[in-house]
Amino acid sequence: MKKICFQSFILLVLFSGCKITRPVAVNKPEVNTMPVAASEAAIPAINFHDQTTWILGYFNPDQLTHYPYSTWYLKGFDDYQLKTDAINKLLDIPKEDITLKIVMGIWCPDSRREVPRFMRVLDAWQFPITKVIFIGVDDAKQSPVGEYIKLDIQRVPTFIIYKNNIEAGRIIENPATSLEQDMVNILTGMNNNK
Repeated sequence: MKKICFQSFILLVLFSGCKITRPVAVNKPEVNTMPVAASEAAIPAINFHDQTTWILGYFNPDQLTHYPYSTWYLKGFDDYQLKTDAINKLLDIPKEDITLKIVMGIWCPDSRREVPRFMRVLDAWQFPITKVIFIGVDDAKQSPVGEYIKLDIQRVPTFIIYKNNIEAGRIIENPATSLEQDMVNILTGMNNNK
């Protein structure tokens, strides 16, 4: 009898644990989604550690241009000073066989700093946004995306660069030189570290 009670207890714990299946994309908070100008003043402080602000799973990067994300995204995008030499090298690299994954956490200051900059680089490179997959994670760096575990994400943001659907390299958290130069190094084989 004790054995049956113990097994029942274990099953109850397993099926009522904290890990739940979440929808593929969570669009929170439900607020005005009109684009907000980067220079708009008197925006209340937002606590991005609050789970209601997180975007989890696959998401459309256009969400970052809407409030509350626009409060950091538009400024980061506009303020980033591109490294012209590296951009010119990127412009010489064919884009046809390249795809990207961006794994980020809204709660993460590094993600809020580096993702707008990375998007500015992609814009200058004229890289098609349709070839970029965006994945939002929680503060345990988990995401409700199929086969997400295979990405082996340890820190965010992580920018994964693929050539012919094979991972060529990663920029993890902070670039070694600059986002542009790290991309050039990865795409030209000058960087063998992932």
